[in-house]
Amino acid sequence: MLMLALSGIRTRWITFVGSFVALALGVGLIAATGLALAATFDAPERGPERFAAAPVVVRAADHLRVDTPTGTRTKPLDHPGPVGPRTADRLAALGRTVEDRTFPADVAAAPTGADAKEPRTGPDVTAARTGADAKQPRTGPGTTAARTGADAGKSRPGRDAEARVGHPWPVAAAAPYRLTSGRAPAAPGEVVVTTRPGGAPLRTGDRVLVRTPAGNAPRTVVGTVAGRGFEDAVFFTDGEAARISPDIDALVVHADATAVRRALGPDSGMDVLTGHDRRRADPDPDRDARALVSVNALLGTAAGITLFVSAAVVASTFSFAVAQRRREFGLLRTAGATPGQIRRTVCAEAVLVGVLASAAGVWLGAGGAPLLVGRMTGAGLAPPWFALGDASWPLHTAFWTGVFVATAGALVSCHRAGRTAPTEALREAAVDSRVMPASRWAAAVLALLAGLGLPAVALAVDPGDLLGRKSYITRPMLLVVGFALLAPVLVRPVGRLLTWLPARLPGATGVLVRENTAAGVRRTAAVAAPVLITVALAATLTGTVATLEQARAAEARTATAADFVVTPGQEGRPLAPAFVERARAVEGAVVSVSRSTAVTVLEEDTALVTSEARAVDPARLAAVSELPVTAGRLSDLDDGAIVVNEEWLTTRVGDRVTVWLGDGRKASLRIAAVLATGTGDNGVYVTRRNAGGAGVDRVDVKVAEGADRRAVAAALHSAGAATGTRVTTRAEWLAANGPGTDDRTRTGLRMILGIALLCTATALANTLVMATSDRVRDLAVLRLAGATAPQVLRLVAAETVVAVGVGAVLGGVVAAVNLLVVWGALVLLGVLSAVVVPWGTLGLVVAAAALLAAVSAVLPASLALRTRPVELAGARE
Repeated sequence: MLMLALSGIRTRWITFVGSFVALALGVGLIAATGLALAATFDAPERGPERFAAAPVVVRAADHLRVDTPTGTRTKPLDHPGPVGPRTADRLAALGRTVEDRTFPADVAAAPTGADAKEPRTGPDVTAARTGADAKQPRTGPGTTAARTGADAGKSRPGRDAEARVGHPWPVAAAAPYRLTSGRAPAAPGEVVVTTRPGGAPLRTGDRVLVRTPAGNAPRTVVGTVAGRGFEDAVFFTDGEAARISPDIDALVVHADATAVRRALGPDSGMDVLTGHDRRRADPDPDRDARALVSVNALLGTAAGITLFVSAAVVASTFSFAVAQRRREFGLLRTAGATPGQIRRTVCAEAVLVGVLASAAGVWLGAGGAPLLVGRMTGAGLAPPWFALGDASWPLHTAFWTGVFVATAGALVSCHRAGRTAPTEALREAAVDSRVMPASRWAAAVLALLAGLGLPAVALAVDPGDLLGRKSYITRPMLLVVGFALLAPVLVRPVGRLLTWLPARLPGATGVLVRENTAAGVRRTAAVAAPVLITVALAATLTGTVATLEQARAAEARTATAADFVVTPGQEGRPLAPAFVERARAVEGAVVSVSRSTAVTVLEEDTALVTSEARAVDPARLAAVSELPVTAGRLSDLDDGAIVVNEEWLTTRVGDRVTVWLGDGRKASLRIAAVLATGTGDNGVYVTRRNAGGAGVDRVDVKVAEGADRRAVAAALHSAGAATGTRVTTRAEWLAANGPGTDDRTRTGLRMILGIALLCTATALANTLVMATSDRVRDLAVLRLAGATAPQVLRLVAAETVVAVGVGAVLGGVVAAVNLLVVWGALVLLGVLSAVVVPWGTLGLVVAAAALLAAVSAVLPASLALRTRPVELAGARE
């Protein structure tokens, strides 16, 4: 069998070269994405940064711990509390302590002329921060939990201020920071700043305007320190930092860690950090791991789609290759070959091609992985430090996957070849018939039932589940498989539909295209299959993302009734208390102040589930918003109540739920109202008392009836200019947070679609070269019948374009079903939004496929037509 397989490969090298290229490319893509995916499993090991030189760091616990019947469950806290004064005094008895405070300290050019008269204190400036409004959210694992989506805002700090954080100078030694010029600050008006390449060119002696929560004031740079990469800092005197930020964020203790733990006791609510654990006190210690989450999801999706498309393409290629060899198999059967021998021959050829192609693909993938990582970091899809590791398992996985795909792709086809009788094989060579065996019918029906049934069940049980990325990426696969399996049956009716008008035009070309398409079902289906896959994926992925973006924008337009929306310029930072005070004092303005926080609930005594929440003033909330309330009343929200959405297990108004607030406090709250789930942005609402120490990060302003809108706008912009806060109108805010703003998502989709299109291009070129080389006699007959070479080439191109059109139509049907499922889920969730069809993307994909297919068919045909028709007509296989 091995010698026969080698002989078959040698004599039909065109067929096997196409299969080799298709499989090698698929394995190469799987290997490259696999190597990059393996690198996302482990974030780079980084040691402590802010407190690298501190012996012991004490800070409030940053994780909630709850004992359950199945063990202790933990969740990051959104707003860990401060270190209390009594705790600081107790630890001071053990040794020298240094208090750390962290607060916003944006640096801008010092005002000159009239601007220099800007007041430092007064009715618009808070002399010292008190309460929740004065506190910047603490750094740690939970700081970004409720900072995503539209609430994050997209405004800039204003006046070209450079966003920095403030600290007391004594804590600089814990990093350690070393003076590179000047001296330490000794008076309230003096600061030391970090410098870095590409940053603001600050030097000793410069006068700068520093914006802090306690107000804006010109200060003198008396020293500089080299930046360490994890923050841009401004250092104040210890007393000035305590005036700006009274709460102690962390405490550096120069004492034995055991003595510190003994002094605190087991139930102090404090974490004692030493060694590598000191990294937990760094700014956003989980930023590296979190940055890899999206990279992991993107590469995992790309690898899955690559595997799916490659398997489908290779299976289709082998199926068509086996169908082309029916005469050969018929002769072998006539010569006495058994069905088992034919099957073993085909399988041996597939394994041989699979091993060689997989080896070549692994080599391509190993060389292409660095290029893939480079493109991802360059496009902003991965952090700049992302790099390949030394894992080798993706290469082994890709190799054996390729061998398995090649073997599996040939098994079904060789089984049919072995069952065909010699006379049947010779008789079927002219026109394709019986292209759908019972096994293929069964597989197609099962795939379609699953592809339609699973979304139907989800629509009835949990429509919101259909809007998740994993769902709308994987859901089309079942329908694609089902339609691809049914392609031989659908080719004739769809082809006749597409050729109905051309067949009625003058000339024979239209009629020949219609009849050749109907006669060459396997050839047409082999060309249509990769186009079907690519069009279905392109339309479903881009259309679903665009539809969800449109739905979120429509939901935001409906829910937001404010005339002005103010959000911070830097994610995770509060708005200046001075701006909040001035906004509240604007005549004719109804001001609703809110804070991002989180609440955690223990579901079914087994899992801690954290939900994003906003702390609001119930009396003002109704004036600036129109939330989709399905039960209860927003006006019933008070310090002992909570507003939840329909995703919660408990949604009956009046029932009490036990939750843990953002700072870890446990509370029993009454459900005051229930909101529709919507697209997932309708979160939870509590009052300021239950905000867990969160600072104000959004202000919605409604112009009161009869008030002067221009006067209100002028007052708000004046307050924003004085505090470095950008004020946006409702239209500007909606535009900044509307469809098309997530460039990373779109870039990732383009990468995935590019991979699918590359596989499609290979499959089209491969199949059409194989098909055209097998039609040499047909082309010769046309020439002998009087057709000119240009007429024959136009016929070949037209047939190819029709085959691409068949695949585009079938892919469009798959995409339409999936987009209708998304639309139905949105309607059931109470969101009325139109379906967005990506006509531009679809047009480009179909046009590229048609052009490539036409070129791949015409080129080998033109080469074949150079030989005399009589010689071609008499050629033997």
